[in-house]
Order: sequence, then structure tokens, then C-alpha cells
Amino acid sequence: MPDYETATPSDVAALAEQLGRPPRGIAGIAWRCPCGKPGVVATEARLPDGTPFPTTYYLTCPRAAARCSTLESAGVMAEMTGRLASDEALADAYRRAHEAYLADRAALGDVPEIAGVSAGGMPTRVKCLHVLAGHALAAGRGVNPLGDEVLDSLGDFWTRPCLEEA
Repeated sequence: MPDYETATPSDVAALAEQLGRPPRGIAGIAWRCPCGKPGVVATEARLPDGTPFPTTYYLTCPRAAARCSTLESAGVMAEMTGRLASDEALADAYRRAHEAYLADRAALGDVPEIAGVSAGGMPTRVKCLHVLAGHALAAGRGVNPLGDEVLDSLGDFWTRPCLEEA
């Protein structure tokens, strides 16, 4: 199972502020922003109310989320999906990213209702850059090729504390 940091009470408060609602099903902090706040939360495969939750890595960093939204509105998802159809090596690497995502979620629990379903459109399309960025930040470079591309497109936001951009 991936080694997540345990969410502290201040992490839970920061997540609530970032999300605009109380966080649910926190498995741990999968990536932390240089400012120290959570940036990607690992979420249990089944929420406390019993709802299956396929998004293991939930991007909470406001800077990254805003930049992902800008990329989505520019049509990056359609471009990436098109490349998956024409680039066999990329499609294979993306399929492996999907399998890695499923393995990480399986380590958090078995949820038959979402068996084989990862997130973000994996393994055949791209429907959410936030998920791909969250996966790349949590798993590290080299696991999700399109997640790595999203991070490259976002710039070096994760190398500087939030206060430096104010």
C-alpha cells in the first residue's frame, strides 16, 4: 500500500477550506504543497456513507486545480485523447498508469461496484486533468505519462510555496 501521511486536524481544516466542504473518506495526504498544506488527498475507495469513490487521488491544491481548469477549457483533454488513439506507446503507458491507479485503490479496500474503473477517463480517454495531475503528484514522475504532461503544462507551481505567488 502507498505510504500516505496521516491527515492532522489542521490538514482536515485546510482540506475543508480548499474544497469548500468537509472532506470525506480521507486515507491520508498523498502530496503536500511546498507551503505545507495538503495538495492531493488519498481518498478511501468507499466513503463513510458506503458510496463507492473511484477518485483515489483528489487534487485539492487551489493553484493546481485552477490551472488544470484553464487547460481543460483550452481543449487539452481532446488533444490528449486523440493522441491515445494514434500513439500505441502512449496508450500502453497510459494503460499501465490505469493499472497502477487501480492497484493503489485496491490497497485501500475492495469495492466491487467500481472494479476496473479508475478515474480521469483512464485507460482509453482523458476526461479530467485534475485527476491526472493528482495521480502524477501522488505517484511521482514516470507512472502516468499524461499526468506528467499536465504537470509540465502547469509550470513549476509545486516548487514554490503559495505565498511566493501572492
